[in-house]
Amino acid sequence: MPEPPYDLVVIGSGPGGYVAAIRAAQLGLKTACVEKYPSLGGTCLNVGCIPSKALLDSSEHFWNVRHDLEAHGIRASAELDLATMLARKDRVVNDLTRGVEGLFRKNRVERVTGTGRIASPGVVEVRGAEGRRMLSTTRILIATGSKPVALPGIAIDDRRIVHSTHALNLPEVPKRMQVIGAGAIGLELGSVWMRLGSEVTVLEQMDRVVPGMDRGSGALLQRSLETQGMKFRLGVTVRAARRVGEEVLVEVAEAGATREEVCDVLLVAVGRRPYTDELGAREAGVELDAHGRIQVDERYQTRVPGIFAIGDVIAGPMLAHKAEEEGIAAVERMAGHAGHVAYECVPNVVYTWPELASVGLTEEQAAERGLAVSIGTFPFLANGRARAMGEREGQVKILADARTDRILGAHILGPRASDLIAELATAMEMGASAEDVARSVHAHPTLPEAVKEAALAVAKRALHI
Repeated sequence: MPEPPYDLVVIGSGPGGYVAAIRAAQLGLKTACVEKYPSLGGTCLNVGCIPSKALLDSSEHFWNVRHDLEAHGIRASAELDLATMLARKDRVVNDLTRGVEGLFRKNRVERVTGTGRIASPGVVEVRGAEGRRMLSTTRILIATGSKPVALPGIAIDDRRIVHSTHALNLPEVPKRMQVIGAGAIGLELGSVWMRLGSEVTVLEQMDRVVPGMDRGSGALLQRSLETQGMKFRLGVTVRAARRVGEEVLVEVAEAGATREEVCDVLLVAVGRRPYTDELGAREAGVELDAHGRIQVDERYQTRVPGIFAIGDVIAGPMLAHKAEEEGIAAVERMAGHAGHVAYECVPNVVYTWPELASVGLTEEQAAERGLAVSIGTFPFLANGRARAMGEREGQVKILADARTDRILGAHILGPRASDLIAELATAMEMGASAEDVARSVHAHPTLPEAVKEAALAVAKRALHI
């Protein structure tokens, strides 16, 4: 019987899928990657991580000119050209998606355009503009990602009632925007439109913002965003919404009463769900849990031999970098190598300003596990570089095991927290103690000195506070 023409077929070209395909090819596996959209990169590159960060940076420049430059002795005025800002965002996306195409060519990954479906174990059916094609393969890797969660009673119309994809391309700045959900997506996109002039109100069912992250750091983030003009209403439920002309009527339940409110754009940002629609996985024998996530073992293999899954379609945080590492680990194991992912060391970031970044356990999680911890904090107010930048808000918090001093978690609210968290994620990956970080030499004056000081503070010997 002839060998299948492919060693691996990856379904989905998001960060998990395309990185897995490249790494597989590097390891000598003949690899094809199936993608139904015209451009590679999945949600992250096309309608998620990258375009949202492009808009966050652009809107931050606009905000700084209007609010922060005078303190630096710079007098300037700013006028918004939204069309140009959106066009710049699109150029950034196009450059990066073309970059993935180049990486596929360089590594000899075959791109197959069309919608992939598992016809049977070892066969992927692809339907596209050129018709139907059957790909025979030794292994299939599902990397189809996730889609925004819908809410009952709220019909998305792409213009006034929108989810995150549509919020990246609003044709004008809404006068009033309501955001359902105080997670990363809601706060980031809410920040974009607030900076550009919208009155933004965030509606959250929980009693806190960024649920799941460090409660104290989240409270500091909320306070900072409120100072910038964002409004929050916690403990409320949105029951329904409907468009009437150019406005949206939102039915909000709060404190036992229900009332109708009006906004110009309603952004539904309540999370994402695994995308396995019409994939054929269940029909092929793949097991899904109650949340629609594909069940896999430690090798990322489903209960069907030769079918694997990574990223947002399996359990764990829906993060691009988590998907990438899973993709690498999965194909390295396929090729006989020792791949793994240290899930306790996966960082999480909210790209507002200030940024909030975390890795490892929160205080609440440590308490739930019965772990005694020592905590060190250091405010950016006392950091020389932050003060020179005009950044006075936020802090670094480090949690260490009270007995061994091993770092168990870290939470940073402040300037460039997304960059600073990498040091602590690496420290945790290496099993480092707070003392190890405290004894490491950090250049002066830099923001990472705040990390060093927080590590010193674990042993109550911070030097600059």
